[in-house]
Amino acid sequence: MPDNPDHRLAGLTDAARALQPRTVALRRRLHRHPELGLELPLTRTAVLDELADLPVKVHTGRSSSSVVAVLEGDRPGPTVLLRADMDALPLTEQTGLPYASLIEGAMHACGHDTHTAMLASAARLLADRRDLLAGRVLLMFQPGEEGWHGARHMIEEGLLDASGPAGVPISAYALHISATIPTGTVQTRPGPIMAAADVLRVTVLGRGGHASAPHDALDPVPAAAAMVGALQTMLTRRVTALEPAVLTVAQIRAGTTSNVIPESAFLEATLRTLSEHTRTFLHEQVQTVCQHTAAAYGCTASVTLEAGYPITVNDAGAAARVDALAGAVLGPGRVNPMTSPILGSEDFAYVLDRVPGALAFLGGCPPGLDPDRIEPNHSNRVLFDESAMPDGVAMYAAIALDALR
Repeated sequence: MPDNPDHRLAGLTDAARALQPRTVALRRRLHRHPELGLELPLTRTAVLDELADLPVKVHTGRSSSSVVAVLEGDRPGPTVLLRADMDALPLTEQTGLPYASLIEGAMHACGHDTHTAMLASAARLLADRRDLLAGRVLLMFQPGEEGWHGARHMIEEGLLDASGPAGVPISAYALHISATIPTGTVQTRPGPIMAAADVLRVTVLGRGGHASAPHDALDPVPAAAAMVGALQTMLTRRVTALEPAVLTVAQIRAGTTSNVIPESAFLEATLRTLSEHTRTFLHEQVQTVCQHTAAAYGCTASVTLEAGYPITVNDAGAAARVDALAGAVLGPGRVNPMTSPILGSEDFAYVLDRVPGALAFLGGCPPGLDPDRIEPNHSNRVLFDESAMPDGVAMYAAIALDALR
């Protein structure tokens, strides 16, 4: 729980609002020039420019465009990590904003530009309050969140040791803006908050032939079609209804023309789970279902499962601390606890596997729009309310001030 919030956290929201022109300028600079994956040279330059006049020690990544900045408090103490992701999505923006993406096929459709701008401004607030910090803040500016395992790359390069062996973080936090949550509200929960996301790929092998004589061939298409239904039945009959799991076949490919039975058919699916037990069980089950379904049609199946991001699990104490701080800094009416996790995935999970902490969502639905009907994150028409950013700036700073009191 926050300690003497009126003293330690007083004035944070006002200070964050005073920085809003700077926060917005950085956000829009990033929004106009989105970059994909692990290599974000323009984004990294923008972050380094924003940190240049702050008393931080900066480390840049070798295998990616990551930036790690260490801010030392005036008194000795532990380390707390704050994360902002920086990469964009491969979408062509259709928002009509005056600062819309100038890059065809790239867009900040998940709000990572707001995360980066908020953390940079939070670093400025914390630099002005070093006398209140007993320890250090590890600022993690991360590329490659959208499927590129950027957090894992940063950990492998020594992220958690950036402050030296004695400075391994005792806690880690990240904020994620959402267009489908009312502006300025904060949502989080203890335990699993986001899912593991694995990729299932199946090649069904048959024997090609003339489409007029299917009895002379082994058609893989009916086998693949049956496989889609069999996988859904597996979920409802082999996994308890009390345990969330999603398997979506998102791609099917087979054949080249109307009068040829193809030799093979291909399926690709995403598998989302919220417990390691269910994840392991389903990895075994999909192999069995796909191979046996193919066999029932006289075909064979080659099945691969590519492990994606782990389950994002919040420490119960850290999640409660975020709620308490949101109430103290933003007001009790701005705390909106999550009743259930979501089946999206997040590579901050790699950090939370090593360090207790929490991921929380920050509402960013523009005024006058219905959060239940607005275009969501990952839409090329998504809009985020920039007036929510001072709340995020204040929350990042409050988390560090509270952890390093």
